Amino acid sequence: MPSAQELLWTGFRGLDAAEVDLPFRPGGLILFARNLDPDPTQGPARCRALIDGLQARFGTDLPLAVALDQEGGPVSRLRPWVGATPPLRRIWLGGGAAACEAWGRLWGEGLRLLGFNVDFAPVVDLWDGHPGAGIGDRAASGDPGETMVAAGAFLHGLESLGVRGCLKHFPGLGGTTLDSHLGLPELADAAQVGRNAAAFTALAHPDRLVMVAHLRTPASGTLPASLHRGSVAANPWGIQGRFLPDDLEMGGCADWSWPERVRLSLEAGHQWLLVCQTPEGWTACAEAVGTMPDTLCQGPLQATRNLRRNLPPPPGDSFAPDAWQDWLMRLLAAAEEV
Repeated sequence: MPSAQELLWTGFRGLDAAEVDLPFRPGGLILFARNLDPDPTQGPARCRALIDGLQARFGTDLPLAVALDQEGGPVSRLRPWVGATPPLRRIWLGGGAAACEAWGRLWGEGLRLLGFNVDFAPVVDLWDGHPGAGIGDRAASGDPGETMVAAGAFLHGLESLGVRGCLKHFPGLGGTTLDSHLGLPELADAAQVGRNAAAFTALAHPDRLVMVAHLRTPASGTLPASLHRGSVAANPWGIQGRFLPDDLEMGGCADWSWPERVRLSLEAGHQWLLVCQTPEGWTACAEAVGTMPDTLCQGPLQATRNLRRNLPPPPGDSFAPDAWQDWLMRLLAAAEEV
């Protein structure tokens, strides 16, 4: 019988599968710079071998969901191999929807070659120009309609290559001044919250991943939106999706214990529990979910297994260096043009 710990979409330590020490069997993995050999000559092949090894170890029943934060610009885990690339705002302003779609396709192609099947992108937050709030030019525009077009075009390109995207950070961090990695930002203006959420409405659907922000709003009361059912599954805009909270180790939800974070996440309607940074964090999350009643876990567990069942296999049986080099040359040329 599937374990509730499969609800974890977890980070880990190690650059090779044999080094990875997880005391539970997750349903999803997320890689960071700490998991990627920065050497551009051997790093990509080593990444594909790592993912293939972890799929062989943990994905024998169903494929693992394996994600990266690959937006381009300041959030580019592949930067050591591909150099500087443009953020979504510069792509949008320079080339509109066609350029956003082209960059989605480029990232999708490269991620597939490495073995990834999910990209935690694009950002659907509204651009507000606030320094230090963690978003900046990761957001395409301050206009909800333009943001929807830009993010939708990126998604179309990405997902046409077989890599799932993820809308983030619902209901939107536009207008906040505190980075939710550090603490809990707040939006007191309900109209601003609604304007932010408008960018998500045409993009979300029941089978699309939607990452929910650690953000206090008038509706969420003392809780972050990420832990509040009225801001997730029962949100007032009728937005549906495969919800998951932003990293449960972030400062924006640190005031709640691990059992509280897990229980509130599941009660809010999340299908996954994203926990990224430390062995202490993902072990505590796994232990906490193991204490939850079956009635809280069975629905999300069925939903996550359905998603995993439909993930495409990576191309080929191993890393393809010629295909990677061809892709890299095209990506570098595209970056020079922006």
